[in-house]
Amino acid sequence: MTVQLNHTIVAAHDKRASARFLADVLGLEVSEPYGPFLPVEIPNGVTLDYLETDEDIAPQHYAFLVSEDEFDSIFGRVRAAGLTYWADPFHHRPGEINHHDGGRGTYFDDPNGHRLEILTRPYGSGG
Repeated sequence: MTVQLNHTIVAAHDKRASARFLADVLGLEVSEPYGPFLPVEIPNGVTLDYLETDEDIAPQHYAFLVSEDEFDSIFGRVRAAGLTYWADPFHHRPGEINHHDGGRGTYFDDPNGHRLEILTRPYGSGG
């Protein structure tokens, strides 16, 4: 059996707004609710299942490997939405993208403070 990530739960104060934010930025769809979860399926079959909570949320990091064309489209939506973006996960280089391993990458936050990343080359892949 091959081990594959199938889904992960993403805590949100407003699961509908948070799922819609991710889907809109990445150019995806929000799926039908599944129990208390509101899923957003990524094209490789992994689902991010948004779960609403009133508790404090510890920000998590979610990185999405995208093509060069997808990067352009997603980054365009990030900028059009007026989102702050950074070249690094620590928010030290605002308004920049990185070019690690010959690709492009950038970070931006979702409404709950989760750190989202889009990158065109896996880190450590050379370039």
